[in-house]
Amino acid sequence: MAINFASPVTGASVSGLTSPTFTLVSDYYPDGQNGKQSYVSALGGTQTGATAHSVSSPFTIAATRPKVLKQRAALNGQGQLVNNGKNTYGIITRKGATPAADQTDQIILIRTEVSVPAGVDAYDAAELASAISCHIGFLSSNSSGLFDTCKSGGL
Repeated sequence: MAINFASPVTGASVSGLTSPTFTLVSDYYPDGQNGKQSYVSALGGTQTGATAHSVSSPFTIAATRPKVLKQRAALNGQGQLVNNGKNTYGIITRKGATPAADQTDQIILIRTEVSVPAGVDAYDAAELASAISCHIGFLSSNSSGLFDTCKSGGL
């Protein structure tokens, strides 16, 4: 199953938010070919001070894939992979936010990128599944900590 932009999205637990949800509406990814995008049309739960998507203050989430998928490279004369490419997939969240009074919104940019050596998808998919599960679980279980780090600068 491909990445699913099912709506609403239940937000992860973050200090200051109560039961956050995000209503998604399908949108066009800017380059139109190697990505899918949705914008957040409404917020649920208690998210005091947060806003949904607008032209002046965007709130989008996108998923990207390579324009051209790479196959595993051929083995050289010594039986080694040389110049084996990677297929890079990404999740990008963009959110407008005001940096100071009487200023226009600027964009918060959050990227998660998965760079998979060509061939791993077929030969060692279990390791790929394990890596993705760990990464997403770590992000989810550390959402409040990441928020606190972004606020304080401390780890």
